[in-house]
Amino acid sequence: MNENVLVNDPVPYWIASTPETDYPPLQEELAVDVAIVGGGMVGILSGYLLSRAGLKVAVLEASRILQGTTGHTTAKLTSQHSLIYDRLKKSVGEEQARQYADANEAAIHMIDDLAGEHHIECDFLWRPAFVYTQSDKYIEKLEKEAEAASSLGIVASVVERLALPFPIKAALRFDHQAQFHPLKFLKALAEEMVKNGGQIFEKTHAIEIEEGRTCVVNTSQGQRVRAGQVIIATHYPFFDGGGLYFSRIYQERSYLISIESADKLSPGMYISAETPTRSLRSQRYRGGEMILIGGENHKTGQCQNTNRCYQNLIQFARDNFKVKEILYHWSTQDCMTLDGIPYVGRLTMRSPDLYLATGFGKWGMTGSAASAMILRDLITRGESPWAPVYNPSRATSASTIVNFIVQNADVAKNYVAGKLEPAMDNLDLDKDQAQVVHVDGQKMGAYRDETGKVHMVDITCPHVGCELEWNHAERSWDCPCHGSRFSYEGDIIEGPAQYCLSHIEQQPNPVDPHVYQ
Repeated sequence: MNENVLVNDPVPYWIASTPETDYPPLQEELAVDVAIVGGGMVGILSGYLLSRAGLKVAVLEASRILQGTTGHTTAKLTSQHSLIYDRLKKSVGEEQARQYADANEAAIHMIDDLAGEHHIECDFLWRPAFVYTQSDKYIEKLEKEAEAASSLGIVASVVERLALPFPIKAALRFDHQAQFHPLKFLKALAEEMVKNGGQIFEKTHAIEIEEGRTCVVNTSQGQRVRAGQVIIATHYPFFDGGGLYFSRIYQERSYLISIESADKLSPGMYISAETPTRSLRSQRYRGGEMILIGGENHKTGQCQNTNRCYQNLIQFARDNFKVKEILYHWSTQDCMTLDGIPYVGRLTMRSPDLYLATGFGKWGMTGSAASAMILRDLITRGESPWAPVYNPSRATSASTIVNFIVQNADVAKNYVAGKLEPAMDNLDLDKDQAQVVHVDGQKMGAYRDETGKVHMVDITCPHVGCELEWNHAERSWDCPCHGSRFSYEGDIIEGPAQYCLSHIEQQPNPVDPHVYQ
């Protein structure tokens, strides 16, 4: 038996180690000051901060809160976002680079402060963060990044050695960074939000926003929420409002395993400068610790063998640690912006009462916390000292235009390729296998489950019509154009798609239960 083959389904440790929430669905018309669509980290933190400021707030979550990207993180609280500050100073200038640095440093301290204030046991630990390299060509880049970060007020330096089980050439060190258990923290904070008078509605899927003197959020169940302002916190914006976000965001998947090892990882959070990315950190676990190892990112729907991503991480673990057991494994989906800076603020310049937060890349913990503070300030005071660098309507640089062309050309390529790719006419499936077949001239995706039952769905993505690709590691149909993901039964796992996949005898139906926002 291949020791790198995983036998269990992917389950994040954060979700497995906390009880499931059970907030009620919305069952009647509702009027609030602020409606927040999406119950991830941005939604819960924004709801808490706004309810604490005295506003009447409701969070609408299509599934259960904190089960999407927030529950699939590596849970690093760091302002060290790979090598970003030298680039930011050159692309947006020192003032906005400082705004970005200040926002993310403040995010770490806010989470520490709230955990202390509410006595939340969430495994919060102050740890240094490192970007390491095993290549001479990255040493100068690390030195320039340390200089840029230091000039912006971050305690940064370059070191020549680390207590890692493999040699390095150099590493960039950020002090006063942290790690935590995000769901222990956020589920407790959700309860504090409710104590403040806020409301949380699960199994409540928002499908549309009507703009006007009062905004109206329509749900698939028919209920309407009237709100003075609306925050779109659905990871990928479910409502575009003319902002053309589908052309300004692309989605990537990355993978993570946690291991029990006879070795200990030196305290700290580590990520490689070069690719393939390797991310490491330890986590308290049953009186000891486990080691989290992540990496292997690729654009959603554009990997021919997703199982190999896990296998590569397991092999890295076995090459560098005395592995006793593979404890957990999971993957995540990240929204990437064209210039590497999240979009946080008003949805468009024409929509003064609609706000969004998206595009955190691989750094959603601090990005989400910073976003919640920005959104609170914009709603309660009309301004935020960090808003300019995050402005969704910010000017587009030349390098961003190039990336826009590249990413949208990739979408067009995958759209056309999916239409031209031949399907197999004969269904010949073993258990736990999938293939694309023709049914009455139409492409369908067929999957045979462990009981032998075949699940057959239309694999044309209901978002804009791209053809889906099978992801065996997650048993899902994934869109290579905009990142929507569906279960083999056709239910939405991740947007931007708003409709389930059709079965042979069905027409598209609005999403109801199985959605992660």
